[in-house]
Amino acid sequence: MRRIAPILALLLFAACATDATPTTTTVDSATTTPATQPAPGSIGPASGFPLTVMADNGEVTIEKRPEAIVSLSPTATEMLFAVGAGDQVIAVDDQSDFPTGVPTSDLSGFTPNLEAILSYQPDLVILSFEPADSPVSEGLAATGVSTLVLDGAQTLDDVYGQIEVIGKATGNQEAATALNLAMQAEIDEIVSDTASSGQGLTYYHELDPSFFTATSETFIGQIYSLLGLVNIADQADTEGIGYPQLSAEYIVSQDPDLIFLADADFGESAETLAERPGWGGMTALDDGAVVELDGDIASRWGPRIVNFLATVADAVKTHASAA
Repeated sequence: MRRIAPILALLLFAACATDATPTTTTVDSATTTPATQPAPGSIGPASGFPLTVMADNGEVTIEKRPEAIVSLSPTATEMLFAVGAGDQVIAVDDQSDFPTGVPTSDLSGFTPNLEAILSYQPDLVILSFEPADSPVSEGLAATGVSTLVLDGAQTLDDVYGQIEVIGKATGNQEAATALNLAMQAEIDEIVSDTASSGQGLTYYHELDPSFFTATSETFIGQIYSLLGLVNIADQADTEGIGYPQLSAEYIVSQDPDLIFLADADFGESAETLAERPGWGGMTALDDGAVVELDGDIASRWGPRIVNFLATVADAVKTHASAA
């Protein structure tokens, strides 16, 4: 099961009656849009190698089409399978769980271990994080293993760029380009259909029950901003860290129109929120505007951002229709 602390670590590293019965909108985490479905198993031609791609660890030269890929990033894992490189993946980290059937291992993406990675004899390794005092990419490069470090995305363009890099590096560039175009089209359609309804609505995105959240300056916040929503955390992030810890009193005083729970996997719901001191009469609870999110979809910057945006858009439209 996914744990809250590692998710917070990854995010930080990358970067009206009280007795009313609360109503919760539940998200079906299995729902996917066409853009997020893994591409067919066919793999692009081996021609075009050797090639050089630009990653967050600089220029990386890949001599031949990789056949033994290790992914130490749940987001990179989703991207690999979405562009059709799944057959080339031999192992993924212990947090990678999508799509179903990925070759999960005991490898850690938070504390990558050089010897453990090399035991799989990879020809390409993808990381989203490496400790500053122990750059695994340098150790892998010294043994001749191509390594891509793809940090947490800050914008949608970063997402599209990482998909292109993974597609090119694995010999699946055409599929990556097609995936990006499909994602862009779906996102544009959702925004066009919803943005007017969301303009000016306030929201709170809960990362965990201790009130850590994400501001509009983060990738998560920018997804909400596409629909015109206003983040109550923005003015409270005086240090500009992007992931501040709010107080319960502050959240209640802001009384957001919508509440999104990225910690629903751990039992948080409209019912548990109503039990918190002072929360029972909040607008979002009275209006049934508490939305349970799939925490993985809401924290990863891969192809399923379309699903995340669609969930937020559905909540906005439901709120508008009830107003």
